[in-house]
Amino acid sequence: MTFFLQQVVDGLTTGSVYALIALGYSMVYGVLKLLNFAHGDIYMVGAFIGYFVLQAFGGATALVAPVAVVLIAMFAAAALGAGLLGVGIERFAYRPLRESPRIAPLITALGVSFFLENAVLLLFGSETRLYSTSSFIPFSTGVHVAGVNISLVRILVVVLAAVLMVGLRVLVERTRLGKAMRAVAFDREAAEMMGIQVDRTISATFFIGSALAGVAGVMAGLVFDQVFSLMGFIAGLKAFTAAVVGGIGNVPGAMLGGLLIGLAESFATGYISSTFQNLIVFGILIGVMLLRPNGLLGRATLQKV
Repeated sequence: MTFFLQQVVDGLTTGSVYALIALGYSMVYGVLKLLNFAHGDIYMVGAFIGYFVLQAFGGATALVAPVAVVLIAMFAAAALGAGLLGVGIERFAYRPLRESPRIAPLITALGVSFFLENAVLLLFGSETRLYSTSSFIPFSTGVHVAGVNISLVRILVVVLAAVLMVGLRVLVERTRLGKAMRAVAFDREAAEMMGIQVDRTISATFFIGSALAGVAGVMAGLVFDQVFSLMGFIAGLKAFTAAVVGGIGNVPGAMLGGLLIGLAESFATGYISSTFQNLIVFGILIGVMLLRPNGLLGRATLQKV
């Protein structure tokens, strides 16, 4: 039972990271019907921003400011940097192709993904960088009950992810920006005729989704310690899987899908082997698509005539 609960804790932690990335996929797809395959690399850039902010404060072993201040600065800088990167990508890579056949922005998204990966590789090299989280947040701190170890870092990640998910849900459902997003997602031309600034709404969508990915990048660095230029590829694929499993374009679905994929990955590693981890995760995607093509919480799209 102890081992099972430990896997649940690990799965929820990983799933929280996937859920935040998946939210960006779902938001962009909901508004533009675009699969932004560069989103995983925005997550990677966020992780690097967090790392360099940590180094600016003296590094993991010689911080010149309280840990809480450093963490806030890391998350804020990663969110802002990743958000602005997302806006820039939308403005210069996707907006000119908005009226093009759907395959054009899809290929462009792949091109942007490769561009970001190689740009980071050229700028910072191929070596793996370490957050060394245990040097300033000891893994021994946290909750230890009946053999189950929940480190303070994992608690921070799960709680912060939950707060951000709830905050996003409130923003989408109860604010003017959220109403504008839903209107643009439903019918862009009608929304524009009603006075909604479509370009600004889409830019805001990219900023929010990319900012969440940036925060997820810092979370991954804190929990898994390693940051490298290709880390966004597989994480982006799994987050996309989470978004599709939950129901692409559905915010609660992205949250649910992320947690389910995180738990599946954890149980696969703990009870079978890490060798089959990806096989099981993507097998879940295939199974859900066969049984529920619109995802667990997705609904069939109404065709306009």
